[in-house]
Amino acid sequence: MIGFLVNTSTVLVGSSIGLLAGTKLKEKYKRIILISLGLVTVLIGVKMAIKTENALIVVVSLVIGGIIGQWLEIEEKLEKVGESLKKRVGSSRQDFVLGFITALLLFCVGPMTIVGSFEDGLYNRGELIYIKSIMDGFSSMALSATLGPGVIFSALVVFVYQGALTFMAKYFQTALSDAIVTEISATGGVMILGIAINLLGLSKIKVGNLILALPLAAIITWMFK
Repeated sequence: MIGFLVNTSTVLVGSSIGLLAGTKLKEKYKRIILISLGLVTVLIGVKMAIKTENALIVVVSLVIGGIIGQWLEIEEKLEKVGESLKKRVGSSRQDFVLGFITALLLFCVGPMTIVGSFEDGLYNRGELIYIKSIMDGFSSMALSATLGPGVIFSALVVFVYQGALTFMAKYFQTALSDAIVTEISATGGVMILGIAINLLGLSKIKVGNLILALPLAAIITWMFK
């Protein structure tokens, strides 16, 4: 049950390496890294989204989750956390908050986070989380090289969120069917596409306000499957 600790460590190490490398990179190279990461994120999002067995569940989850998230101003609250961290460390980077929010969403939205944490908590089987940890390490390296020190603080969210999922796994053991995992994955895939659009600079989507779509997808699937 140490998968979340490993994942937290890889994000910290990857972000630290990326920060050091970022100081030596010219802006044009940072931009191409960000574009490359954005395009790969599109691929990941599409692969996840098309796995849905009922697109209506994804649509309803995103719409209702988005409305509630907008009302609660979830992304705005995340931005305030990012701003607070920025002030505490005395950073002057304009993209500090963007790096923090982008990284925490990217590292926490995917199905590998949920399924991997549950497997680690229930069966002490951490293979899936270890694979995710390696992927997150490289992603955090690229993100911190381009978006700065805000990325490294996403490790705090990984630690708390994945740790909670790991230790709460036994309470959700019977509820997590294959159908539920599939629809959570598909809904998360659409959200990851939103992250990719932000990374590519095509628009500014408040993906944080959609975060409640994930538990909604699980609830709706459970109700109708």
